Amino acid sequence: MGGVSTRTFTKYVALGDSFTEGVGDADPTRPNGVRGWADRFAEGLAARAAAEGQDFGYANLAIRGRKLPAIIAEQVDAGLALGPDLVTIHGGGNDVLRPKVDIDALAASYDEAVGRMSAAGAHVVMFTIADPGLNSVIKVIRGRTAIFNEWVREIAEKHGATVVDMWRMRDWKVAEVMDDDRLHLNAHGHQMIAIAALDALGVPHALEPLPLSVVPVLSPREQRAADLAWARTHLAPWVTRRVTGRSSGDGVEPKRPVLSPIG
Repeated sequence: MGGVSTRTFTKYVALGDSFTEGVGDADPTRPNGVRGWADRFAEGLAARAAAEGQDFGYANLAIRGRKLPAIIAEQVDAGLALGPDLVTIHGGGNDVLRPKVDIDALAASYDEAVGRMSAAGAHVVMFTIADPGLNSVIKVIRGRTAIFNEWVREIAEKHGATVVDMWRMRDWKVAEVMDDDRLHLNAHGHQMIAIAALDALGVPHALEPLPLSVVPVLSPREQRAADLAWARTHLAPWVTRRVTGRSSGDGVEPKRPVLSPIG
């Protein structure tokens, strides 16, 4: 952990896609049926605020499947209207998955959006995208992911934002931190991101890594069978949505549309 932050945040708004909504970290007791790193992060912030005798509110406007232009168009102004002193924003992952993407144009709009949030008085936390070279399913997008991430670092430096650099988080195994769909983090992965975000801000917390699940060692034949099952269950629906112009987020509402306490 770096230096301890002298600032206590009391109004936190989370913006983004499935990563920030919490997909992969199932919890049927919570809105949209997921918990996720942002909820865990908010719990750490709430504990810090309570220790300082301050109330704390948390809103999460993230929607699964959203590309960066939609995140900016749908969530930034709505988030700013809540008067946050802290905003986290993650986007770009669904964009770089597409072979035809104008990364420079994405960066320009991202720059403008982060500038507006900073000018409104919110401290912004941004994220690089995790290195897809670690994941055989999506390693083909590694080059454009690296370019996008360099833009993220430049934009953050320009506006005084904090960066959680997931690109450099290589000390975990994909099978240990990913959900069955091989694209979203599981509970352990989300907990690790919450810890990394609190550490990046210098916020003291009591979060610890969750126990790792035992990952079975598969024979080549078993691995092929697992890959085929994954393709039927997860890849085929994803391709169908791309072909038909639908999104996993169609009909999904923000799980925490207004600032409210979190337990």
